[in-house]
Amino acid sequence: MYFLLTYLSFIDASYTCVTTPKMIIDLLYQRRTISFGGCLTQLFVGHLLGGSEIIFLIVMAYDHYMTVCKPLHYMTIMRQGFCHVLVMVAWIGGILHATVQILFMVILPFCGPKVIDHFMCDLFPLLKLACRDTHRLGRVVAANSGAMCLLIFSTLLIFYVIILSSLKSHGSEGQSKALSTCGSHFTVVVLFFVPSIFTYMHPVATYSVEKLVTVFFAILTPVLNPIIYTVRNREVKNAMRGTSSWCNGYVTGLPCSRP
Repeated sequence: MYFLLTYLSFIDASYTCVTTPKMIIDLLYQRRTISFGGCLTQLFVGHLLGGSEIIFLIVMAYDHYMTVCKPLHYMTIMRQGFCHVLVMVAWIGGILHATVQILFMVILPFCGPKVIDHFMCDLFPLLKLACRDTHRLGRVVAANSGAMCLLIFSTLLIFYVIILSSLKSHGSEGQSKALSTCGSHFTVVVLFFVPSIFTYMHPVATYSVEKLVTVFFAILTPVLNPIIYTVRNREVKNAMRGTSSWCNGYVTGLPCSRP
């Protein structure tokens, strides 16, 4: 689990670096510009990391399924070499997904206006700038990104229905551990997929709330993921309780030992 969480944290940290630095610079300066190459790079890297995270969340759901439903086979199947293969599959899938998005943009003619009605370079804001009818292409983009997000999200829901169904044969302690293990991951899945489905399932149009939703899944969700996993971790909870006890003793003047 910790091996997979390490890569998820790396993807989240990288994902926030795609848009956040440029957005901060744009907020500080009056002139807000980005080159065409820089825009396509931001689009490619963002969808590479986003596509990789989608596949990686599937890998983590499979890991939880093996933990709860096949505990005796877990160490045999989820070997470190197999985990490395799954990580490579996630990166390759992300690269293929991002390449398709770039091909959509490269074939379009852009002749103005050249003002992106968004804080980042993404598919639908760029489609609005093309000098030809992009209605059909918009539907293809929605099918490629939005429908795939919906399909994968539905698959993950089925995974967790199977896991919850298998908990009936576990004791109360086993059920509590399994729910604690899966609860954090399911929360992260919902926070990632629901805004993504909302953003990419609609045709080319402008919604006032769309930018806020994009900020949520592009910036806030990667920041919340480590917090969600941390507060559910038993070792971190014990460390926080120990630190809290030491701080209370320090403030009140009671003798205490620092952990």
